[in-house]
Amino acid sequence: AATSAPGPKSLLGRHRLLSPTAAIRVSPLSLGGMSLGDAWAGRLGAVTKETAFELLDTYYELGGNFIDTANAYQAGQSEQWIGEWMEQRGRRSEMVVATKYTLSPMTGQPVQESNWGGNGTKSLHLSVNNSLKTLRTDYIDILYVHAWDYTTQIPELMQSLNHLVAQGKVLYLGISDTPAWVVTKANEYARAHGLRPFCVYQGRYSAVLRDLERDIIPMCRDEGMAIHAWGVLGSGIL
Repeated sequence: AATSAPGPKSLLGRHRLLSPTAAIRVSPLSLGGMSLGDAWAGRLGAVTKETAFELLDTYYELGGNFIDTANAYQAGQSEQWIGEWMEQRGRRSEMVVATKYTLSPMTGQPVQESNWGGNGTKSLHLSVNNSLKTLRTDYIDILYVHAWDYTTQIPELMQSLNHLVAQGKVLYLGISDTPAWVVTKANEYARAHGLRPFCVYQGRYSAVLRDLERDIIPMCRDEGMAIHAWGVLGSGIL
């Protein structure tokens, strides 16, 4: 007699489409990488590499497949450790990795940082190539614009992002902590010019901070975008 497939070990294994505009399947909860490292020990406390790997192992074993990080988290240590974990465990193809650019990953380094930050094409080029090296991969599943710099023009941004998609370096595009009018204008430009639009928005949202309900959530519904919330426990308050 036929037997049904075993169910997932936890709700993390119930993968679903990220959004109506992105046919990639992710866990309902992502594992945030901001605290994976000890470079920011003075601000966030230290997490050892051994502990970080244990967290990643447990998340994976429970069915999790969605990891969120950024080029600047822990001065690049977060991406580095996540990349090492995926390489050592042989799990890159199973994981959906989201990272971000805009903030400079070179803060504190003896280099000129002027073009490592912001939303411009050179910052994007430098940051993505650096992230590919630290994550030990040849593509990024989801690349976020970490924040709007109020300087870069939308045509430059969307054309440069789409170039990465066309190259196969990035699969899907997201945007974080940016006004709704900017996202709508950017997606309108992308669709009008045959470019890849943003498919997911990341913003701070919890029971004690519900600002996204005013403009962002209605915008995401209208644009067919997912919402990837951060700070859902109110920075430990809840």
